[in-house]
Amino acid sequence: MKKTPAESTPDDDRMKDYLQKIATGPKMSKNLTESEAEDALALILNQKVSTVRSAVFLVAARMKRETLQENIGYWKALDKSTIRHPIQLDRLLQIADPFDGFSRTPYFGFYSIPVLAAIGLPAYGHSAPSLPPKFGITFENILHQHYRTPLQGNHTQRRELIKEFRFGYINMQDAHPSLEQLRSVRIEIIKRTTLSTMEKMLMPLEARSGGNYLATGYFHRGYEIPMMEVAKLSRFDRTLVGNGQEGATLYGVHKPATVFIESGTEKPDEIPCQLSVMFSQETASKIKDAYEALQSEEYDLKKLAGWGELALKKGTGPAASLIACQAGTLLHLCGLSSSFQEGYDSARNALYGGSCYNALMEYMDRLRT
Repeated sequence: MKKTPAESTPDDDRMKDYLQKIATGPKMSKNLTESEAEDALALILNQKVSTVRSAVFLVAARMKRETLQENIGYWKALDKSTIRHPIQLDRLLQIADPFDGFSRTPYFGFYSIPVLAAIGLPAYGHSAPSLPPKFGITFENILHQHYRTPLQGNHTQRRELIKEFRFGYINMQDAHPSLEQLRSVRIEIIKRTTLSTMEKMLMPLEARSGGNYLATGYFHRGYEIPMMEVAKLSRFDRTLVGNGQEGATLYGVHKPATVFIESGTEKPDEIPCQLSVMFSQETASKIKDAYEALQSEEYDLKKLAGWGELALKKGTGPAASLIACQAGTLLHLCGLSSSFQEGYDSARNALYGGSCYNALMEYMDRLRT
């Protein structure tokens, strides 16, 4: 969108005012109110201002460091642009890992999703083709690049399959098209923007009342605070936020972590996650050994998928204990098992016999048709 000064609109004028507040250097920048932040991001999402001003705003908002009220405003703008659909399930967990993916130690959250369904917690992954700054592997990369499923345009089918299989994957392109249209801008910006925190807090699918769960993460300390405040305003009945592996939802394995749980109480619960405390000595050792062994492994998408499929097919290989750890941990944190160890044992048992593998392969076949 190109405009000359003579073509300036009220939308342009408001964005100019917002930029003059937040983009005037480390000492002179001022904070936006919640309503100003919401309006500014809505202007960007609705393409009411130029690409250049959109990019400048996204960079400046992050560099200034967002206030709590600004983050709430940004989330409200994103929430209002979400295409939300009801789904006839009593409970549903959304796993929302960083949309820039993972690039270090192999991570098997994609393969934990059918295991969660098998142990009683319907679940889906919410992601997008990878974004900056990491351009790592996301659920959508695995789906499209390895399993050769359509990149987008099959949102209705994906929703129907989640209802049928009790697990699946939703992409940002169909659930949040206004966010997707910012992809090229975000790639040009290169660095993480203010969108990165709150895009993981959105709800494209809504289960029956009382059964909506979100598991997500953060990388930089301090962002758990606005995420917890937004969780209070969201439609999720229980929100889990922790500093997992590369900001994902494998909690307590790469280092001890605290998971914050918002479930409508006066203040969030804080659950310490450390292998030696969560699990028996034997289980903790298996998980730790698997993670450390994978840290030195060279891998690509094909190798990652091979490890994940082997775990689902036979319950063996380096991914098996990590998948069981993630699924069991999330089951317990959602209040559906009495302990981390019980959750792990349920997930580990689900890996034997190949039922999770068969379900995933059938899901892929259906998604490709």
